[in-house]
Amino acid sequence: MTGWDISPSGVQGALKKAAVSAEDLSTAGTNLSDTLPRTATAAGTVASGYTGPALATGPVAAALGEFMQHWQKDLRYVVERTGKSLTGAVEATTEYAKGDLTMAAQAQHAAIQEPVPAPPGFSGKQAVSE
Repeated sequence: MTGWDISPSGVQGALKKAAVSAEDLSTAGTNLSDTLPRTATAAGTVASGYTGPALATGPVAAALGEFMQHWQKDLRYVVERTGKSLTGAVEATTEYAKGDLTMAAQAQHAAIQEPVPAPPGFSGKQAVSE
């Protein structure tokens, strides 16, 4: 690799879009955890004629419960990984910008230094001993 070419403003734009999507993902997860138990309860049981409060014990409720058990860990991982990825991109871009400022300051410092010319007749090369 010859160098880095990062546009901090481009990264910022991409992060804003990703943050909106991450927020949507978080909202969907919250809605899922709120809605799934109610859906399971509303699905009822296979017993007919029951008029009491709905119980989430039927086959649909069981299937929804298994679904959540299976995917809950993966969904949690996706949310956590997304947050860490966004944070990492911000930190990396910040360090990149700091590096640019440091290199610019070093270049400016070097540019204002007085030149030190070589003495007359000195080429800067040392003689090779035999």
